[in-house]
Amino acid sequence: MTQLFTEHLFGGSEVFLLLVMAYDRYVAICKPLHYLVIMRQWVCVVLLVVSWVGGFLHSVIQVSTVYGLPFCGPKVIDHFICEMYPLLELICTDTYVIGLLVVANGGMICTIVFMFLLISYGFILYSLKNLSAEGRRKALQTCGSHITVVVFFFVPCIFMYVRPAKTFPIDKSLMTSVFFTVITPMLYPLIYTLRNSEMTNAVK
Repeated sequence: MTQLFTEHLFGGSEVFLLLVMAYDRYVAICKPLHYLVIMRQWVCVVLLVVSWVGGFLHSVIQVSTVYGLPFCGPKVIDHFICEMYPLLELICTDTYVIGLLVVANGGMICTIVFMFLLISYGFILYSLKNLSAEGRRKALQTCGSHITVVVFFFVPCIFMYVRPAKTFPIDKSLMTSVFFTVITPMLYPLIYTLRNSEMTNAVK
């Protein structure tokens, strides 16, 4: 339960942090003269706290759906982390309703936030037509790394959680989990440092 809670705490917080980062990019590109007024320090602190509270609530809901349920059979799951769907296979009772709760709490959050991010970047790209060629280049460079991270995180996450609990082979489930919990975070330093002009010049 501790592992499940910790995993979903950080995963849920990351979902909301990516949403906050998209808002930051929107203000920086669409309202550059008002950026320092809108993104004051207390606003940034509030957005950070909201992200962690959202991750905490998501994690509490996930754990509370399985905590106290009767487990039977082997005490080993065919997975590298204590994930919801492999854990549901050890429960002795019918898990249909619990599976729907997992989809609602995990899959729907990922899907809604991902759609919201796509819409927000649609607004940002639409606003670029009013900028100069240099301004468009800088704006696209600023957004490019965040869009890459969003796609790498949300596509496997949605693929993993927006489905019935029993319809996914364990090997594909394992590969998907490894991708968005291990490989994607390993790519973050590379993706974000490519925005740094000094790093780009050093690579060239």
